[in-house]
Order: sequence, then structure tokens, then C-alpha cells
Amino acid sequence: MRTMSSILHRKVVTQSGASLGRVYDLRGVASPRTLSVTGMVVGRRGLLEHLGIVRRARPHIPWEDVVRIEGKRIVVRDR
Repeated sequence: MRTMSSILHRKVVTQSGASLGRVYDLRGVASPRTLSVTGMVVGRRGLLEHLGIVRRARPHIPWEDVVRIEGKRIVVRDR
């Protein structure tokens, strides 16, 4: 099991090796008993959203696109 804070600031790359930036925020859905991550906000615009400069930045990467978490990076499906 990973903590949400352990995901933040990791590099995100596609399976083909393209860099998408770092994770600056997570999206989720809360229920009375659980919190489920539904996506990640990455890259430069993700940082601007995290700082409150822009609203709902793109790209938002759906959590189901995560292929694996290895070391200090997250590998996602190619788009």
C-alpha cells in the first residue's frame, strides 16, 4: 500500500519513455468510509493549478492509466 503523499512529485513517463512532468496533485472521490484516487494532475500546468493560479489544469491522467510505480517514477499508458 502506498500513501498519497508518496505519489506527489514523482516523475511521470509514458510506456514509450516520453516525460509528462511531475505529479503535483491527485484527484479522488470520497465516500463515508473510503477515499479513492481517480487521477493525477501533472506537468507545468498542474503546478500552476496546485499554486492556485489556474483552475482545473490539464493534463489530468486517469488513475487507470497507471501501468506501474517504480522507484521515483510512475509509468502510464501511451495516449
